[in-house]
Amino acid sequence: MPIRHFLYGALVLLLAQLFLAPKAPAQMTRLNVGYSAISADQLPAWVAKDAGIFAKHGLDVQLIFFTGGSTAILALVSGDVPITQVSGPGLVSSGLGGSDAVFVAAGITSLNYVLMGKPGVKSIEQLKGGTLAISRFGSATDSIARFALKKVGLSVGKDVTLIQVGSGPERLGALQTGRVTAAVINPPSSFIAEKRGMAVIADVAQMGLVFQHTGAATTKKFIREHNDVVRRYVRAHVEAVHKMWTDKEATIRALGKYMGSGLDREILEKSWANVMHETLYPRKQYPSVEGLKTVIDDIAERDPRAKTVKPEQFIDATFIRELDQSGFIDGLYKK
Repeated sequence: MPIRHFLYGALVLLLAQLFLAPKAPAQMTRLNVGYSAISADQLPAWVAKDAGIFAKHGLDVQLIFFTGGSTAILALVSGDVPITQVSGPGLVSSGLGGSDAVFVAAGITSLNYVLMGKPGVKSIEQLKGGTLAISRFGSATDSIARFALKKVGLSVGKDVTLIQVGSGPERLGALQTGRVTAAVINPPSSFIAEKRGMAVIADVAQMGLVFQHTGAATTKKFIREHNDVVRRYVRAHVEAVHKMWTDKEATIRALGKYMGSGLDREILEKSWANVMHETLYPRKQYPSVEGLKTVIDDIAERDPRAKTVKPEQFIDATFIRELDQSGFIDGLYKK
C-alpha cells in the first residue's frame, strides 16, 4: 500500500473518532442552594436535585437546610448561599432592612397550613390563654398565625402567645407532647397529627388568604454577576414543577427522602395530592404580586417601613417571562 494511502486512511479514521466520539461534559457549576422547611413547600428544589434536572442544566447543586425563613434569607444576604427557597415574609423583611433579595420563581403561591390543637383541644376558642407554635418570628408561619387569630377575633400577646419551635416535625413533636396548645403546620406533619388523633381547629386555606409563600430567591447582585447561572436555575425549577405535575412517583420519592421520618405511603400520597393544584404550584411560575401585597400589608402592621414599598420591587420575573414567551413552558405540558 502506498504510504500516502496509509496516511490518508489514518487521517480519515482520526477525524471520524473526533467527530463521532461523545463530547466531554461541560464543567458543572457548583451551587449551594438553601431551603427553609421540611414540608411539601420545598418540593421544586428536592425534585430538581433528585431527578437530575439540576445536573442536566450543568448545575452541581448542594442543598442546605436552614431552620425557618429568617435563617435562610440571612444566609442568602450574607452570601453563604446565592439562591434559596424562602417565603414572602422573610424576603420582604430583608428588603426593608436594605437587602436586594428578589423572587425569580414563584414556588408555592398560596397556603395549605392549618392550626392543629394538642390532644383534647378541638376548637380555636380553646386557644385563648394558650400558646401557638410557629417556626420563627418573621416567617410565613408567623404571618399565618397572626392572620388566622385576627380572623377569629383573638389577639397575639393578649389572648395567645406565639412560641418559636422550629421545623414542621419539631412543631408536631411539641404539639403531641402538649408543650404547646396548638401549632401552625402543613402536610405531611398535619396528616400525621390527624392520624394520631389531633384535630384541625382552623384551616387557613379556607379563610381566603392570598399569599406568596415559598419561592426561589436570589439577589440582584448575583443576577448581574451570574445571569446565566440564574437562568439555568430557573429553567431547572420550572422543569421540576412540571415533573411534580406529571411524575407522581418521582415526587413522592423526593418527599419521602427529605422528610426523613419514615412516612408511610398513604401520608406521602396525600401530601402530594394536597399541593398539586394550580392555586398552589402554578405551571407558569410567576411570583405572585397579589400574594406579596398580602405579605407587605401584614408586615406594615408592625413595621411602618412596609407602608412605602410595592410588591414589584421584590420580584424579577425576567427568566420566567423568557421561558413563557418562548413557548417553553407550554411545550413542556404538551408533551
